[in-house]
Amino acid sequence: MNKIELRVMAINRSVTQTANYALVLGEVNGPRRLPVIIGSSEAQAIAIAIEGMVGPRPMTHDLFKNTLETLRTHLREIIITDLREGIFFARLVLDRDGEIIEVDSRTSDALALATRFECPIYTYNDILESAGIVLEGEDEDYDTPGTELETVGDDVKGVENLSRMNVKDLNGYLEQMLQEENYEEAARIRDELQRRGGS
Repeated sequence: MNKIELRVMAINRSVTQTANYALVLGEVNGPRRLPVIIGSSEAQAIAIAIEGMVGPRPMTHDLFKNTLETLRTHLREIIITDLREGIFFARLVLDRDGEIIEVDSRTSDALALATRFECPIYTYNDILESAGIVLEGEDEDYDTPGTELETVGDDVKGVENLSRMNVKDLNGYLEQMLQEENYEEAARIRDELQRRGGS
């Protein structure tokens, strides 16, 4: 099964889950985006690593990285392997003196480690097909990740009740959310369209 490389594009405040964030992963050289809901502590851990900030004492993910390095083990890559009932599953692919070891991980922890090791992030096409959002009609350099971590959604006044909207309105709302780069809400709309057999 061919792996597709992803990059961290943005971290958006979740509209529907106020304590959480939507981490947006972008397909390298492609238009698809994969929103992954993560907790606030994991979002902070990822943001700190991306910004290159170093605290006076190691945080949990820093401690794990330091432990692996002390044991002469390198994180080669992480793979988002599955999506079941709205939950992503991931694996760490470790290299210890040429021996490849795979370890199950929460996706948020895997991503926090990937940002620290600066290792590739992968998933499979079927996951992007089922859970990804396609950006269309934009003149964009897909190979260039965003340099800013976005926090959006604070000014959204309420959340649309998607079950009350017809398919035409849902598609219009989806286009609006994509233009606003509100990927977490766009993912909700996509799920509603798929539930109805739409596209």
